[in-house]
Amino acid sequence: MTRIAELLREATVDQPAEARFDAETLLGHVLGRDRAWLFAHAGDAVEDAAAGRFAGLWRRRQAGEPVAYLTGRRGFWTLDLAVSPATLVPRPETELLVELALARLSAGAPSRVADLGTGSGAIALAIASERPQAQVVATDASADALAVAQANAGENRLANVAFRHGSWFAPLAGEVFDLIASNPPYIAEGDPHLREGSLPHEPAAALSSGRDGLDAIREIVADAPAHLRAGGWLLLEHGLDQGAAIRELLAAAGFIEIATEADLEGRDRVTLGRIP
Repeated sequence: MTRIAELLREATVDQPAEARFDAETLLGHVLGRDRAWLFAHAGDAVEDAAAGRFAGLWRRRQAGEPVAYLTGRRGFWTLDLAVSPATLVPRPETELLVELALARLSAGAPSRVADLGTGSGAIALAIASERPQAQVVATDASADALAVAQANAGENRLANVAFRHGSWFAPLAGEVFDLIASNPPYIAEGDPHLREGSLPHEPAAALSSGRDGLDAIREIVADAPAHLRAGGWLLLEHGLDQGAAIRELLAAAGFIEIATEADLEGRDRVTLGRIP
């Protein structure tokens, strides 16, 4: 048997610094312990069977498979979410979209919110958890993704979220909302980034959209005014070089108070506008 510290050291030798965090997460997953426990028990021995399971997961991680898919879990906002290869892995930068949405939703008044392309349900569930009087509707074209999102709602005991199967606004005919949020696919088809890191393992339909990456956003912007009450907001996550183009789309669709907000690394991340 190999000790915890030795097992981690052997796995991450000659690896980038961030590899240590991934290795600790995966070993903790195998042992059913958190990283703090691993630190406190660094001298403990790991049974051969557990070491073998860790080695298998580590090989998959080295091949680019996201840690979240290997463990089946990902933290987002204040929630612990299940994820699967049917969903994108929720990312910290998407929390900006949640922050901006919450700033436009009163904590003490009922509201209706739509999350388009919900995936694991991260955005919808984060908003629902912070605004219990809001009625949130989450849509997705993938039935498998919706199943993950529904399970996450149940695990987090959030009853103020409904789920609809279909592309963008298709399942929302005749419905209007106070706020619509979406993290749609926005990478251009053929972009070399799609072949890097974990992206080859994530669902392609949730990543890229057309030659310039804006096909889904164009569709959402065009249809959103019919689904927003007067004064309602549309918030869209996007790529770092797409803010100007999306501001033009919103202006052409009749939105006002249009702005692009940057993430913590100073990159354009969310563009929003309001229907007068």
